[in-house]
Amino acid sequence: MTRLGTGIGWRPEIADAVERMPGIDWVEAVAENVCPGHLPDSLLRLRERGVTVVPHGVSLGLGGADRPDEGRLTALAERAEALGSPLVTEHIAFVRAGGPLTASPRLEAGHLLPVPRTRDALDVLCENVRIAQEALPVPLAVENIAALISWPGDEMTEGQFLYDLADRTGVRLLIDVANLHTNHVNRGEDPAEALAELPLEAIAYVHVAGGFERDGVWHDSHAHPVPRPVLDILTDLASRVSPPGVLLERDENFPEPAELEGELSAIRDAVERGARTRPQAEGRPEQRAQDHAAPVPPGGEAARQRLALAQAALLSALVAGTPVPEGFDRVRLGVQSRALAAKRADVVAKVAPELPSILGTEYRAAFVGYAQRHPMRGGYRQDALDFAESLLLGEKLTEGRARRELRRWWLDRSGPAPRPLSRLARVGQVGRSLIGR
Repeated sequence: MTRLGTGIGWRPEIADAVERMPGIDWVEAVAENVCPGHLPDSLLRLRERGVTVVPHGVSLGLGGADRPDEGRLTALAERAEALGSPLVTEHIAFVRAGGPLTASPRLEAGHLLPVPRTRDALDVLCENVRIAQEALPVPLAVENIAALISWPGDEMTEGQFLYDLADRTGVRLLIDVANLHTNHVNRGEDPAEALAELPLEAIAYVHVAGGFERDGVWHDSHAHPVPRPVLDILTDLASRVSPPGVLLERDENFPEPAELEGELSAIRDAVERGARTRPQAEGRPEQRAQDHAAPVPPGGEAARQRLALAQAALLSALVAGTPVPEGFDRVRLGVQSRALAAKRADVVAKVAPELPSILGTEYRAAFVGYAQRHPMRGGYRQDALDFAESLLLGEKLTEGRARRELRRWWLDRSGPAPRPLSRLARVGQVGRSLIGR
């Protein structure tokens, strides 16, 4: 297994700082944000220095009811080859639902959502992981996610679920200790118990990140300092096994480089504290190689359909306002729904920064209101276009500078094919009130 060392999540906003940081052995880049034919100069320079780069996917949806999309798998493989990576990583999550398996519209979450810990979900996940492994040129590792909600009727703990997944497929594990803390606060799950049940020899590397608590709910923000409880879980893990790599994630609200270096130092200290209490002989057998993992029987279509119906019902409640499925906590689903809308607003603001510039302080409230009534239908760039169009077709944006600039922006980006004349005429119509009034 590749020894990675200490790393940090590479993001364009801190690219220069990462290049200058001492003691960085490797970096991780969001796969969907990297173009194989036009790699960022910063990543190229890091690679030339011998710094390992690992692509981290966020949109494959291995925990979904559908089999992995061939195009997404090909794109992930291309990034691994372009970066010369020793492995690629993804999440144990679903990110979309609906479609042919449910004879319902396809829905996009725009975020990672937990899978039920049931035999059906495990069977489907194992087959999906196997499909991905066969399509990728390097080993795959999958990450446990943070969750605000719990599925009713879980049949396994998280540790048992991950153990069976690794045992049946030979897949490696990316253990996020911040997500273990999140699930401790939000779902009452003991991180120590989860670590005790894991196949520690399968760990590829570890994520560490910060978050914040509000009204008894922990939000895995990746925009705040790493708290002591997360470092303590890292120490616990390091007391059980020597992690091949540990990586600091930070996605927003970037501090000065010195603060990031301080967090990296705290991470190294946490690992060293654990190592001092680890038995010299760990006594665990080597995980079997991926090529010799236990065979995975083909996933039954009935299991896929049952999972598809359950995931579609949950996602529809979260993003389309349909009734909450039986057994779920309505209050917690409301928190998750608002978090998804806020996440969409943040990402659309990054993808289309002209929108908050045009709309000013009204942007966020307007978008969150829009998101709670309109599910995503085709990624964040399409989401930005749909949001702008809804404002132009509605009655909340009066004629003036904002409407003129927004209409020009929408027309410039709505595609090479001209819109129907009636639609363009409606986009130009005058509304009667200001956004949010």
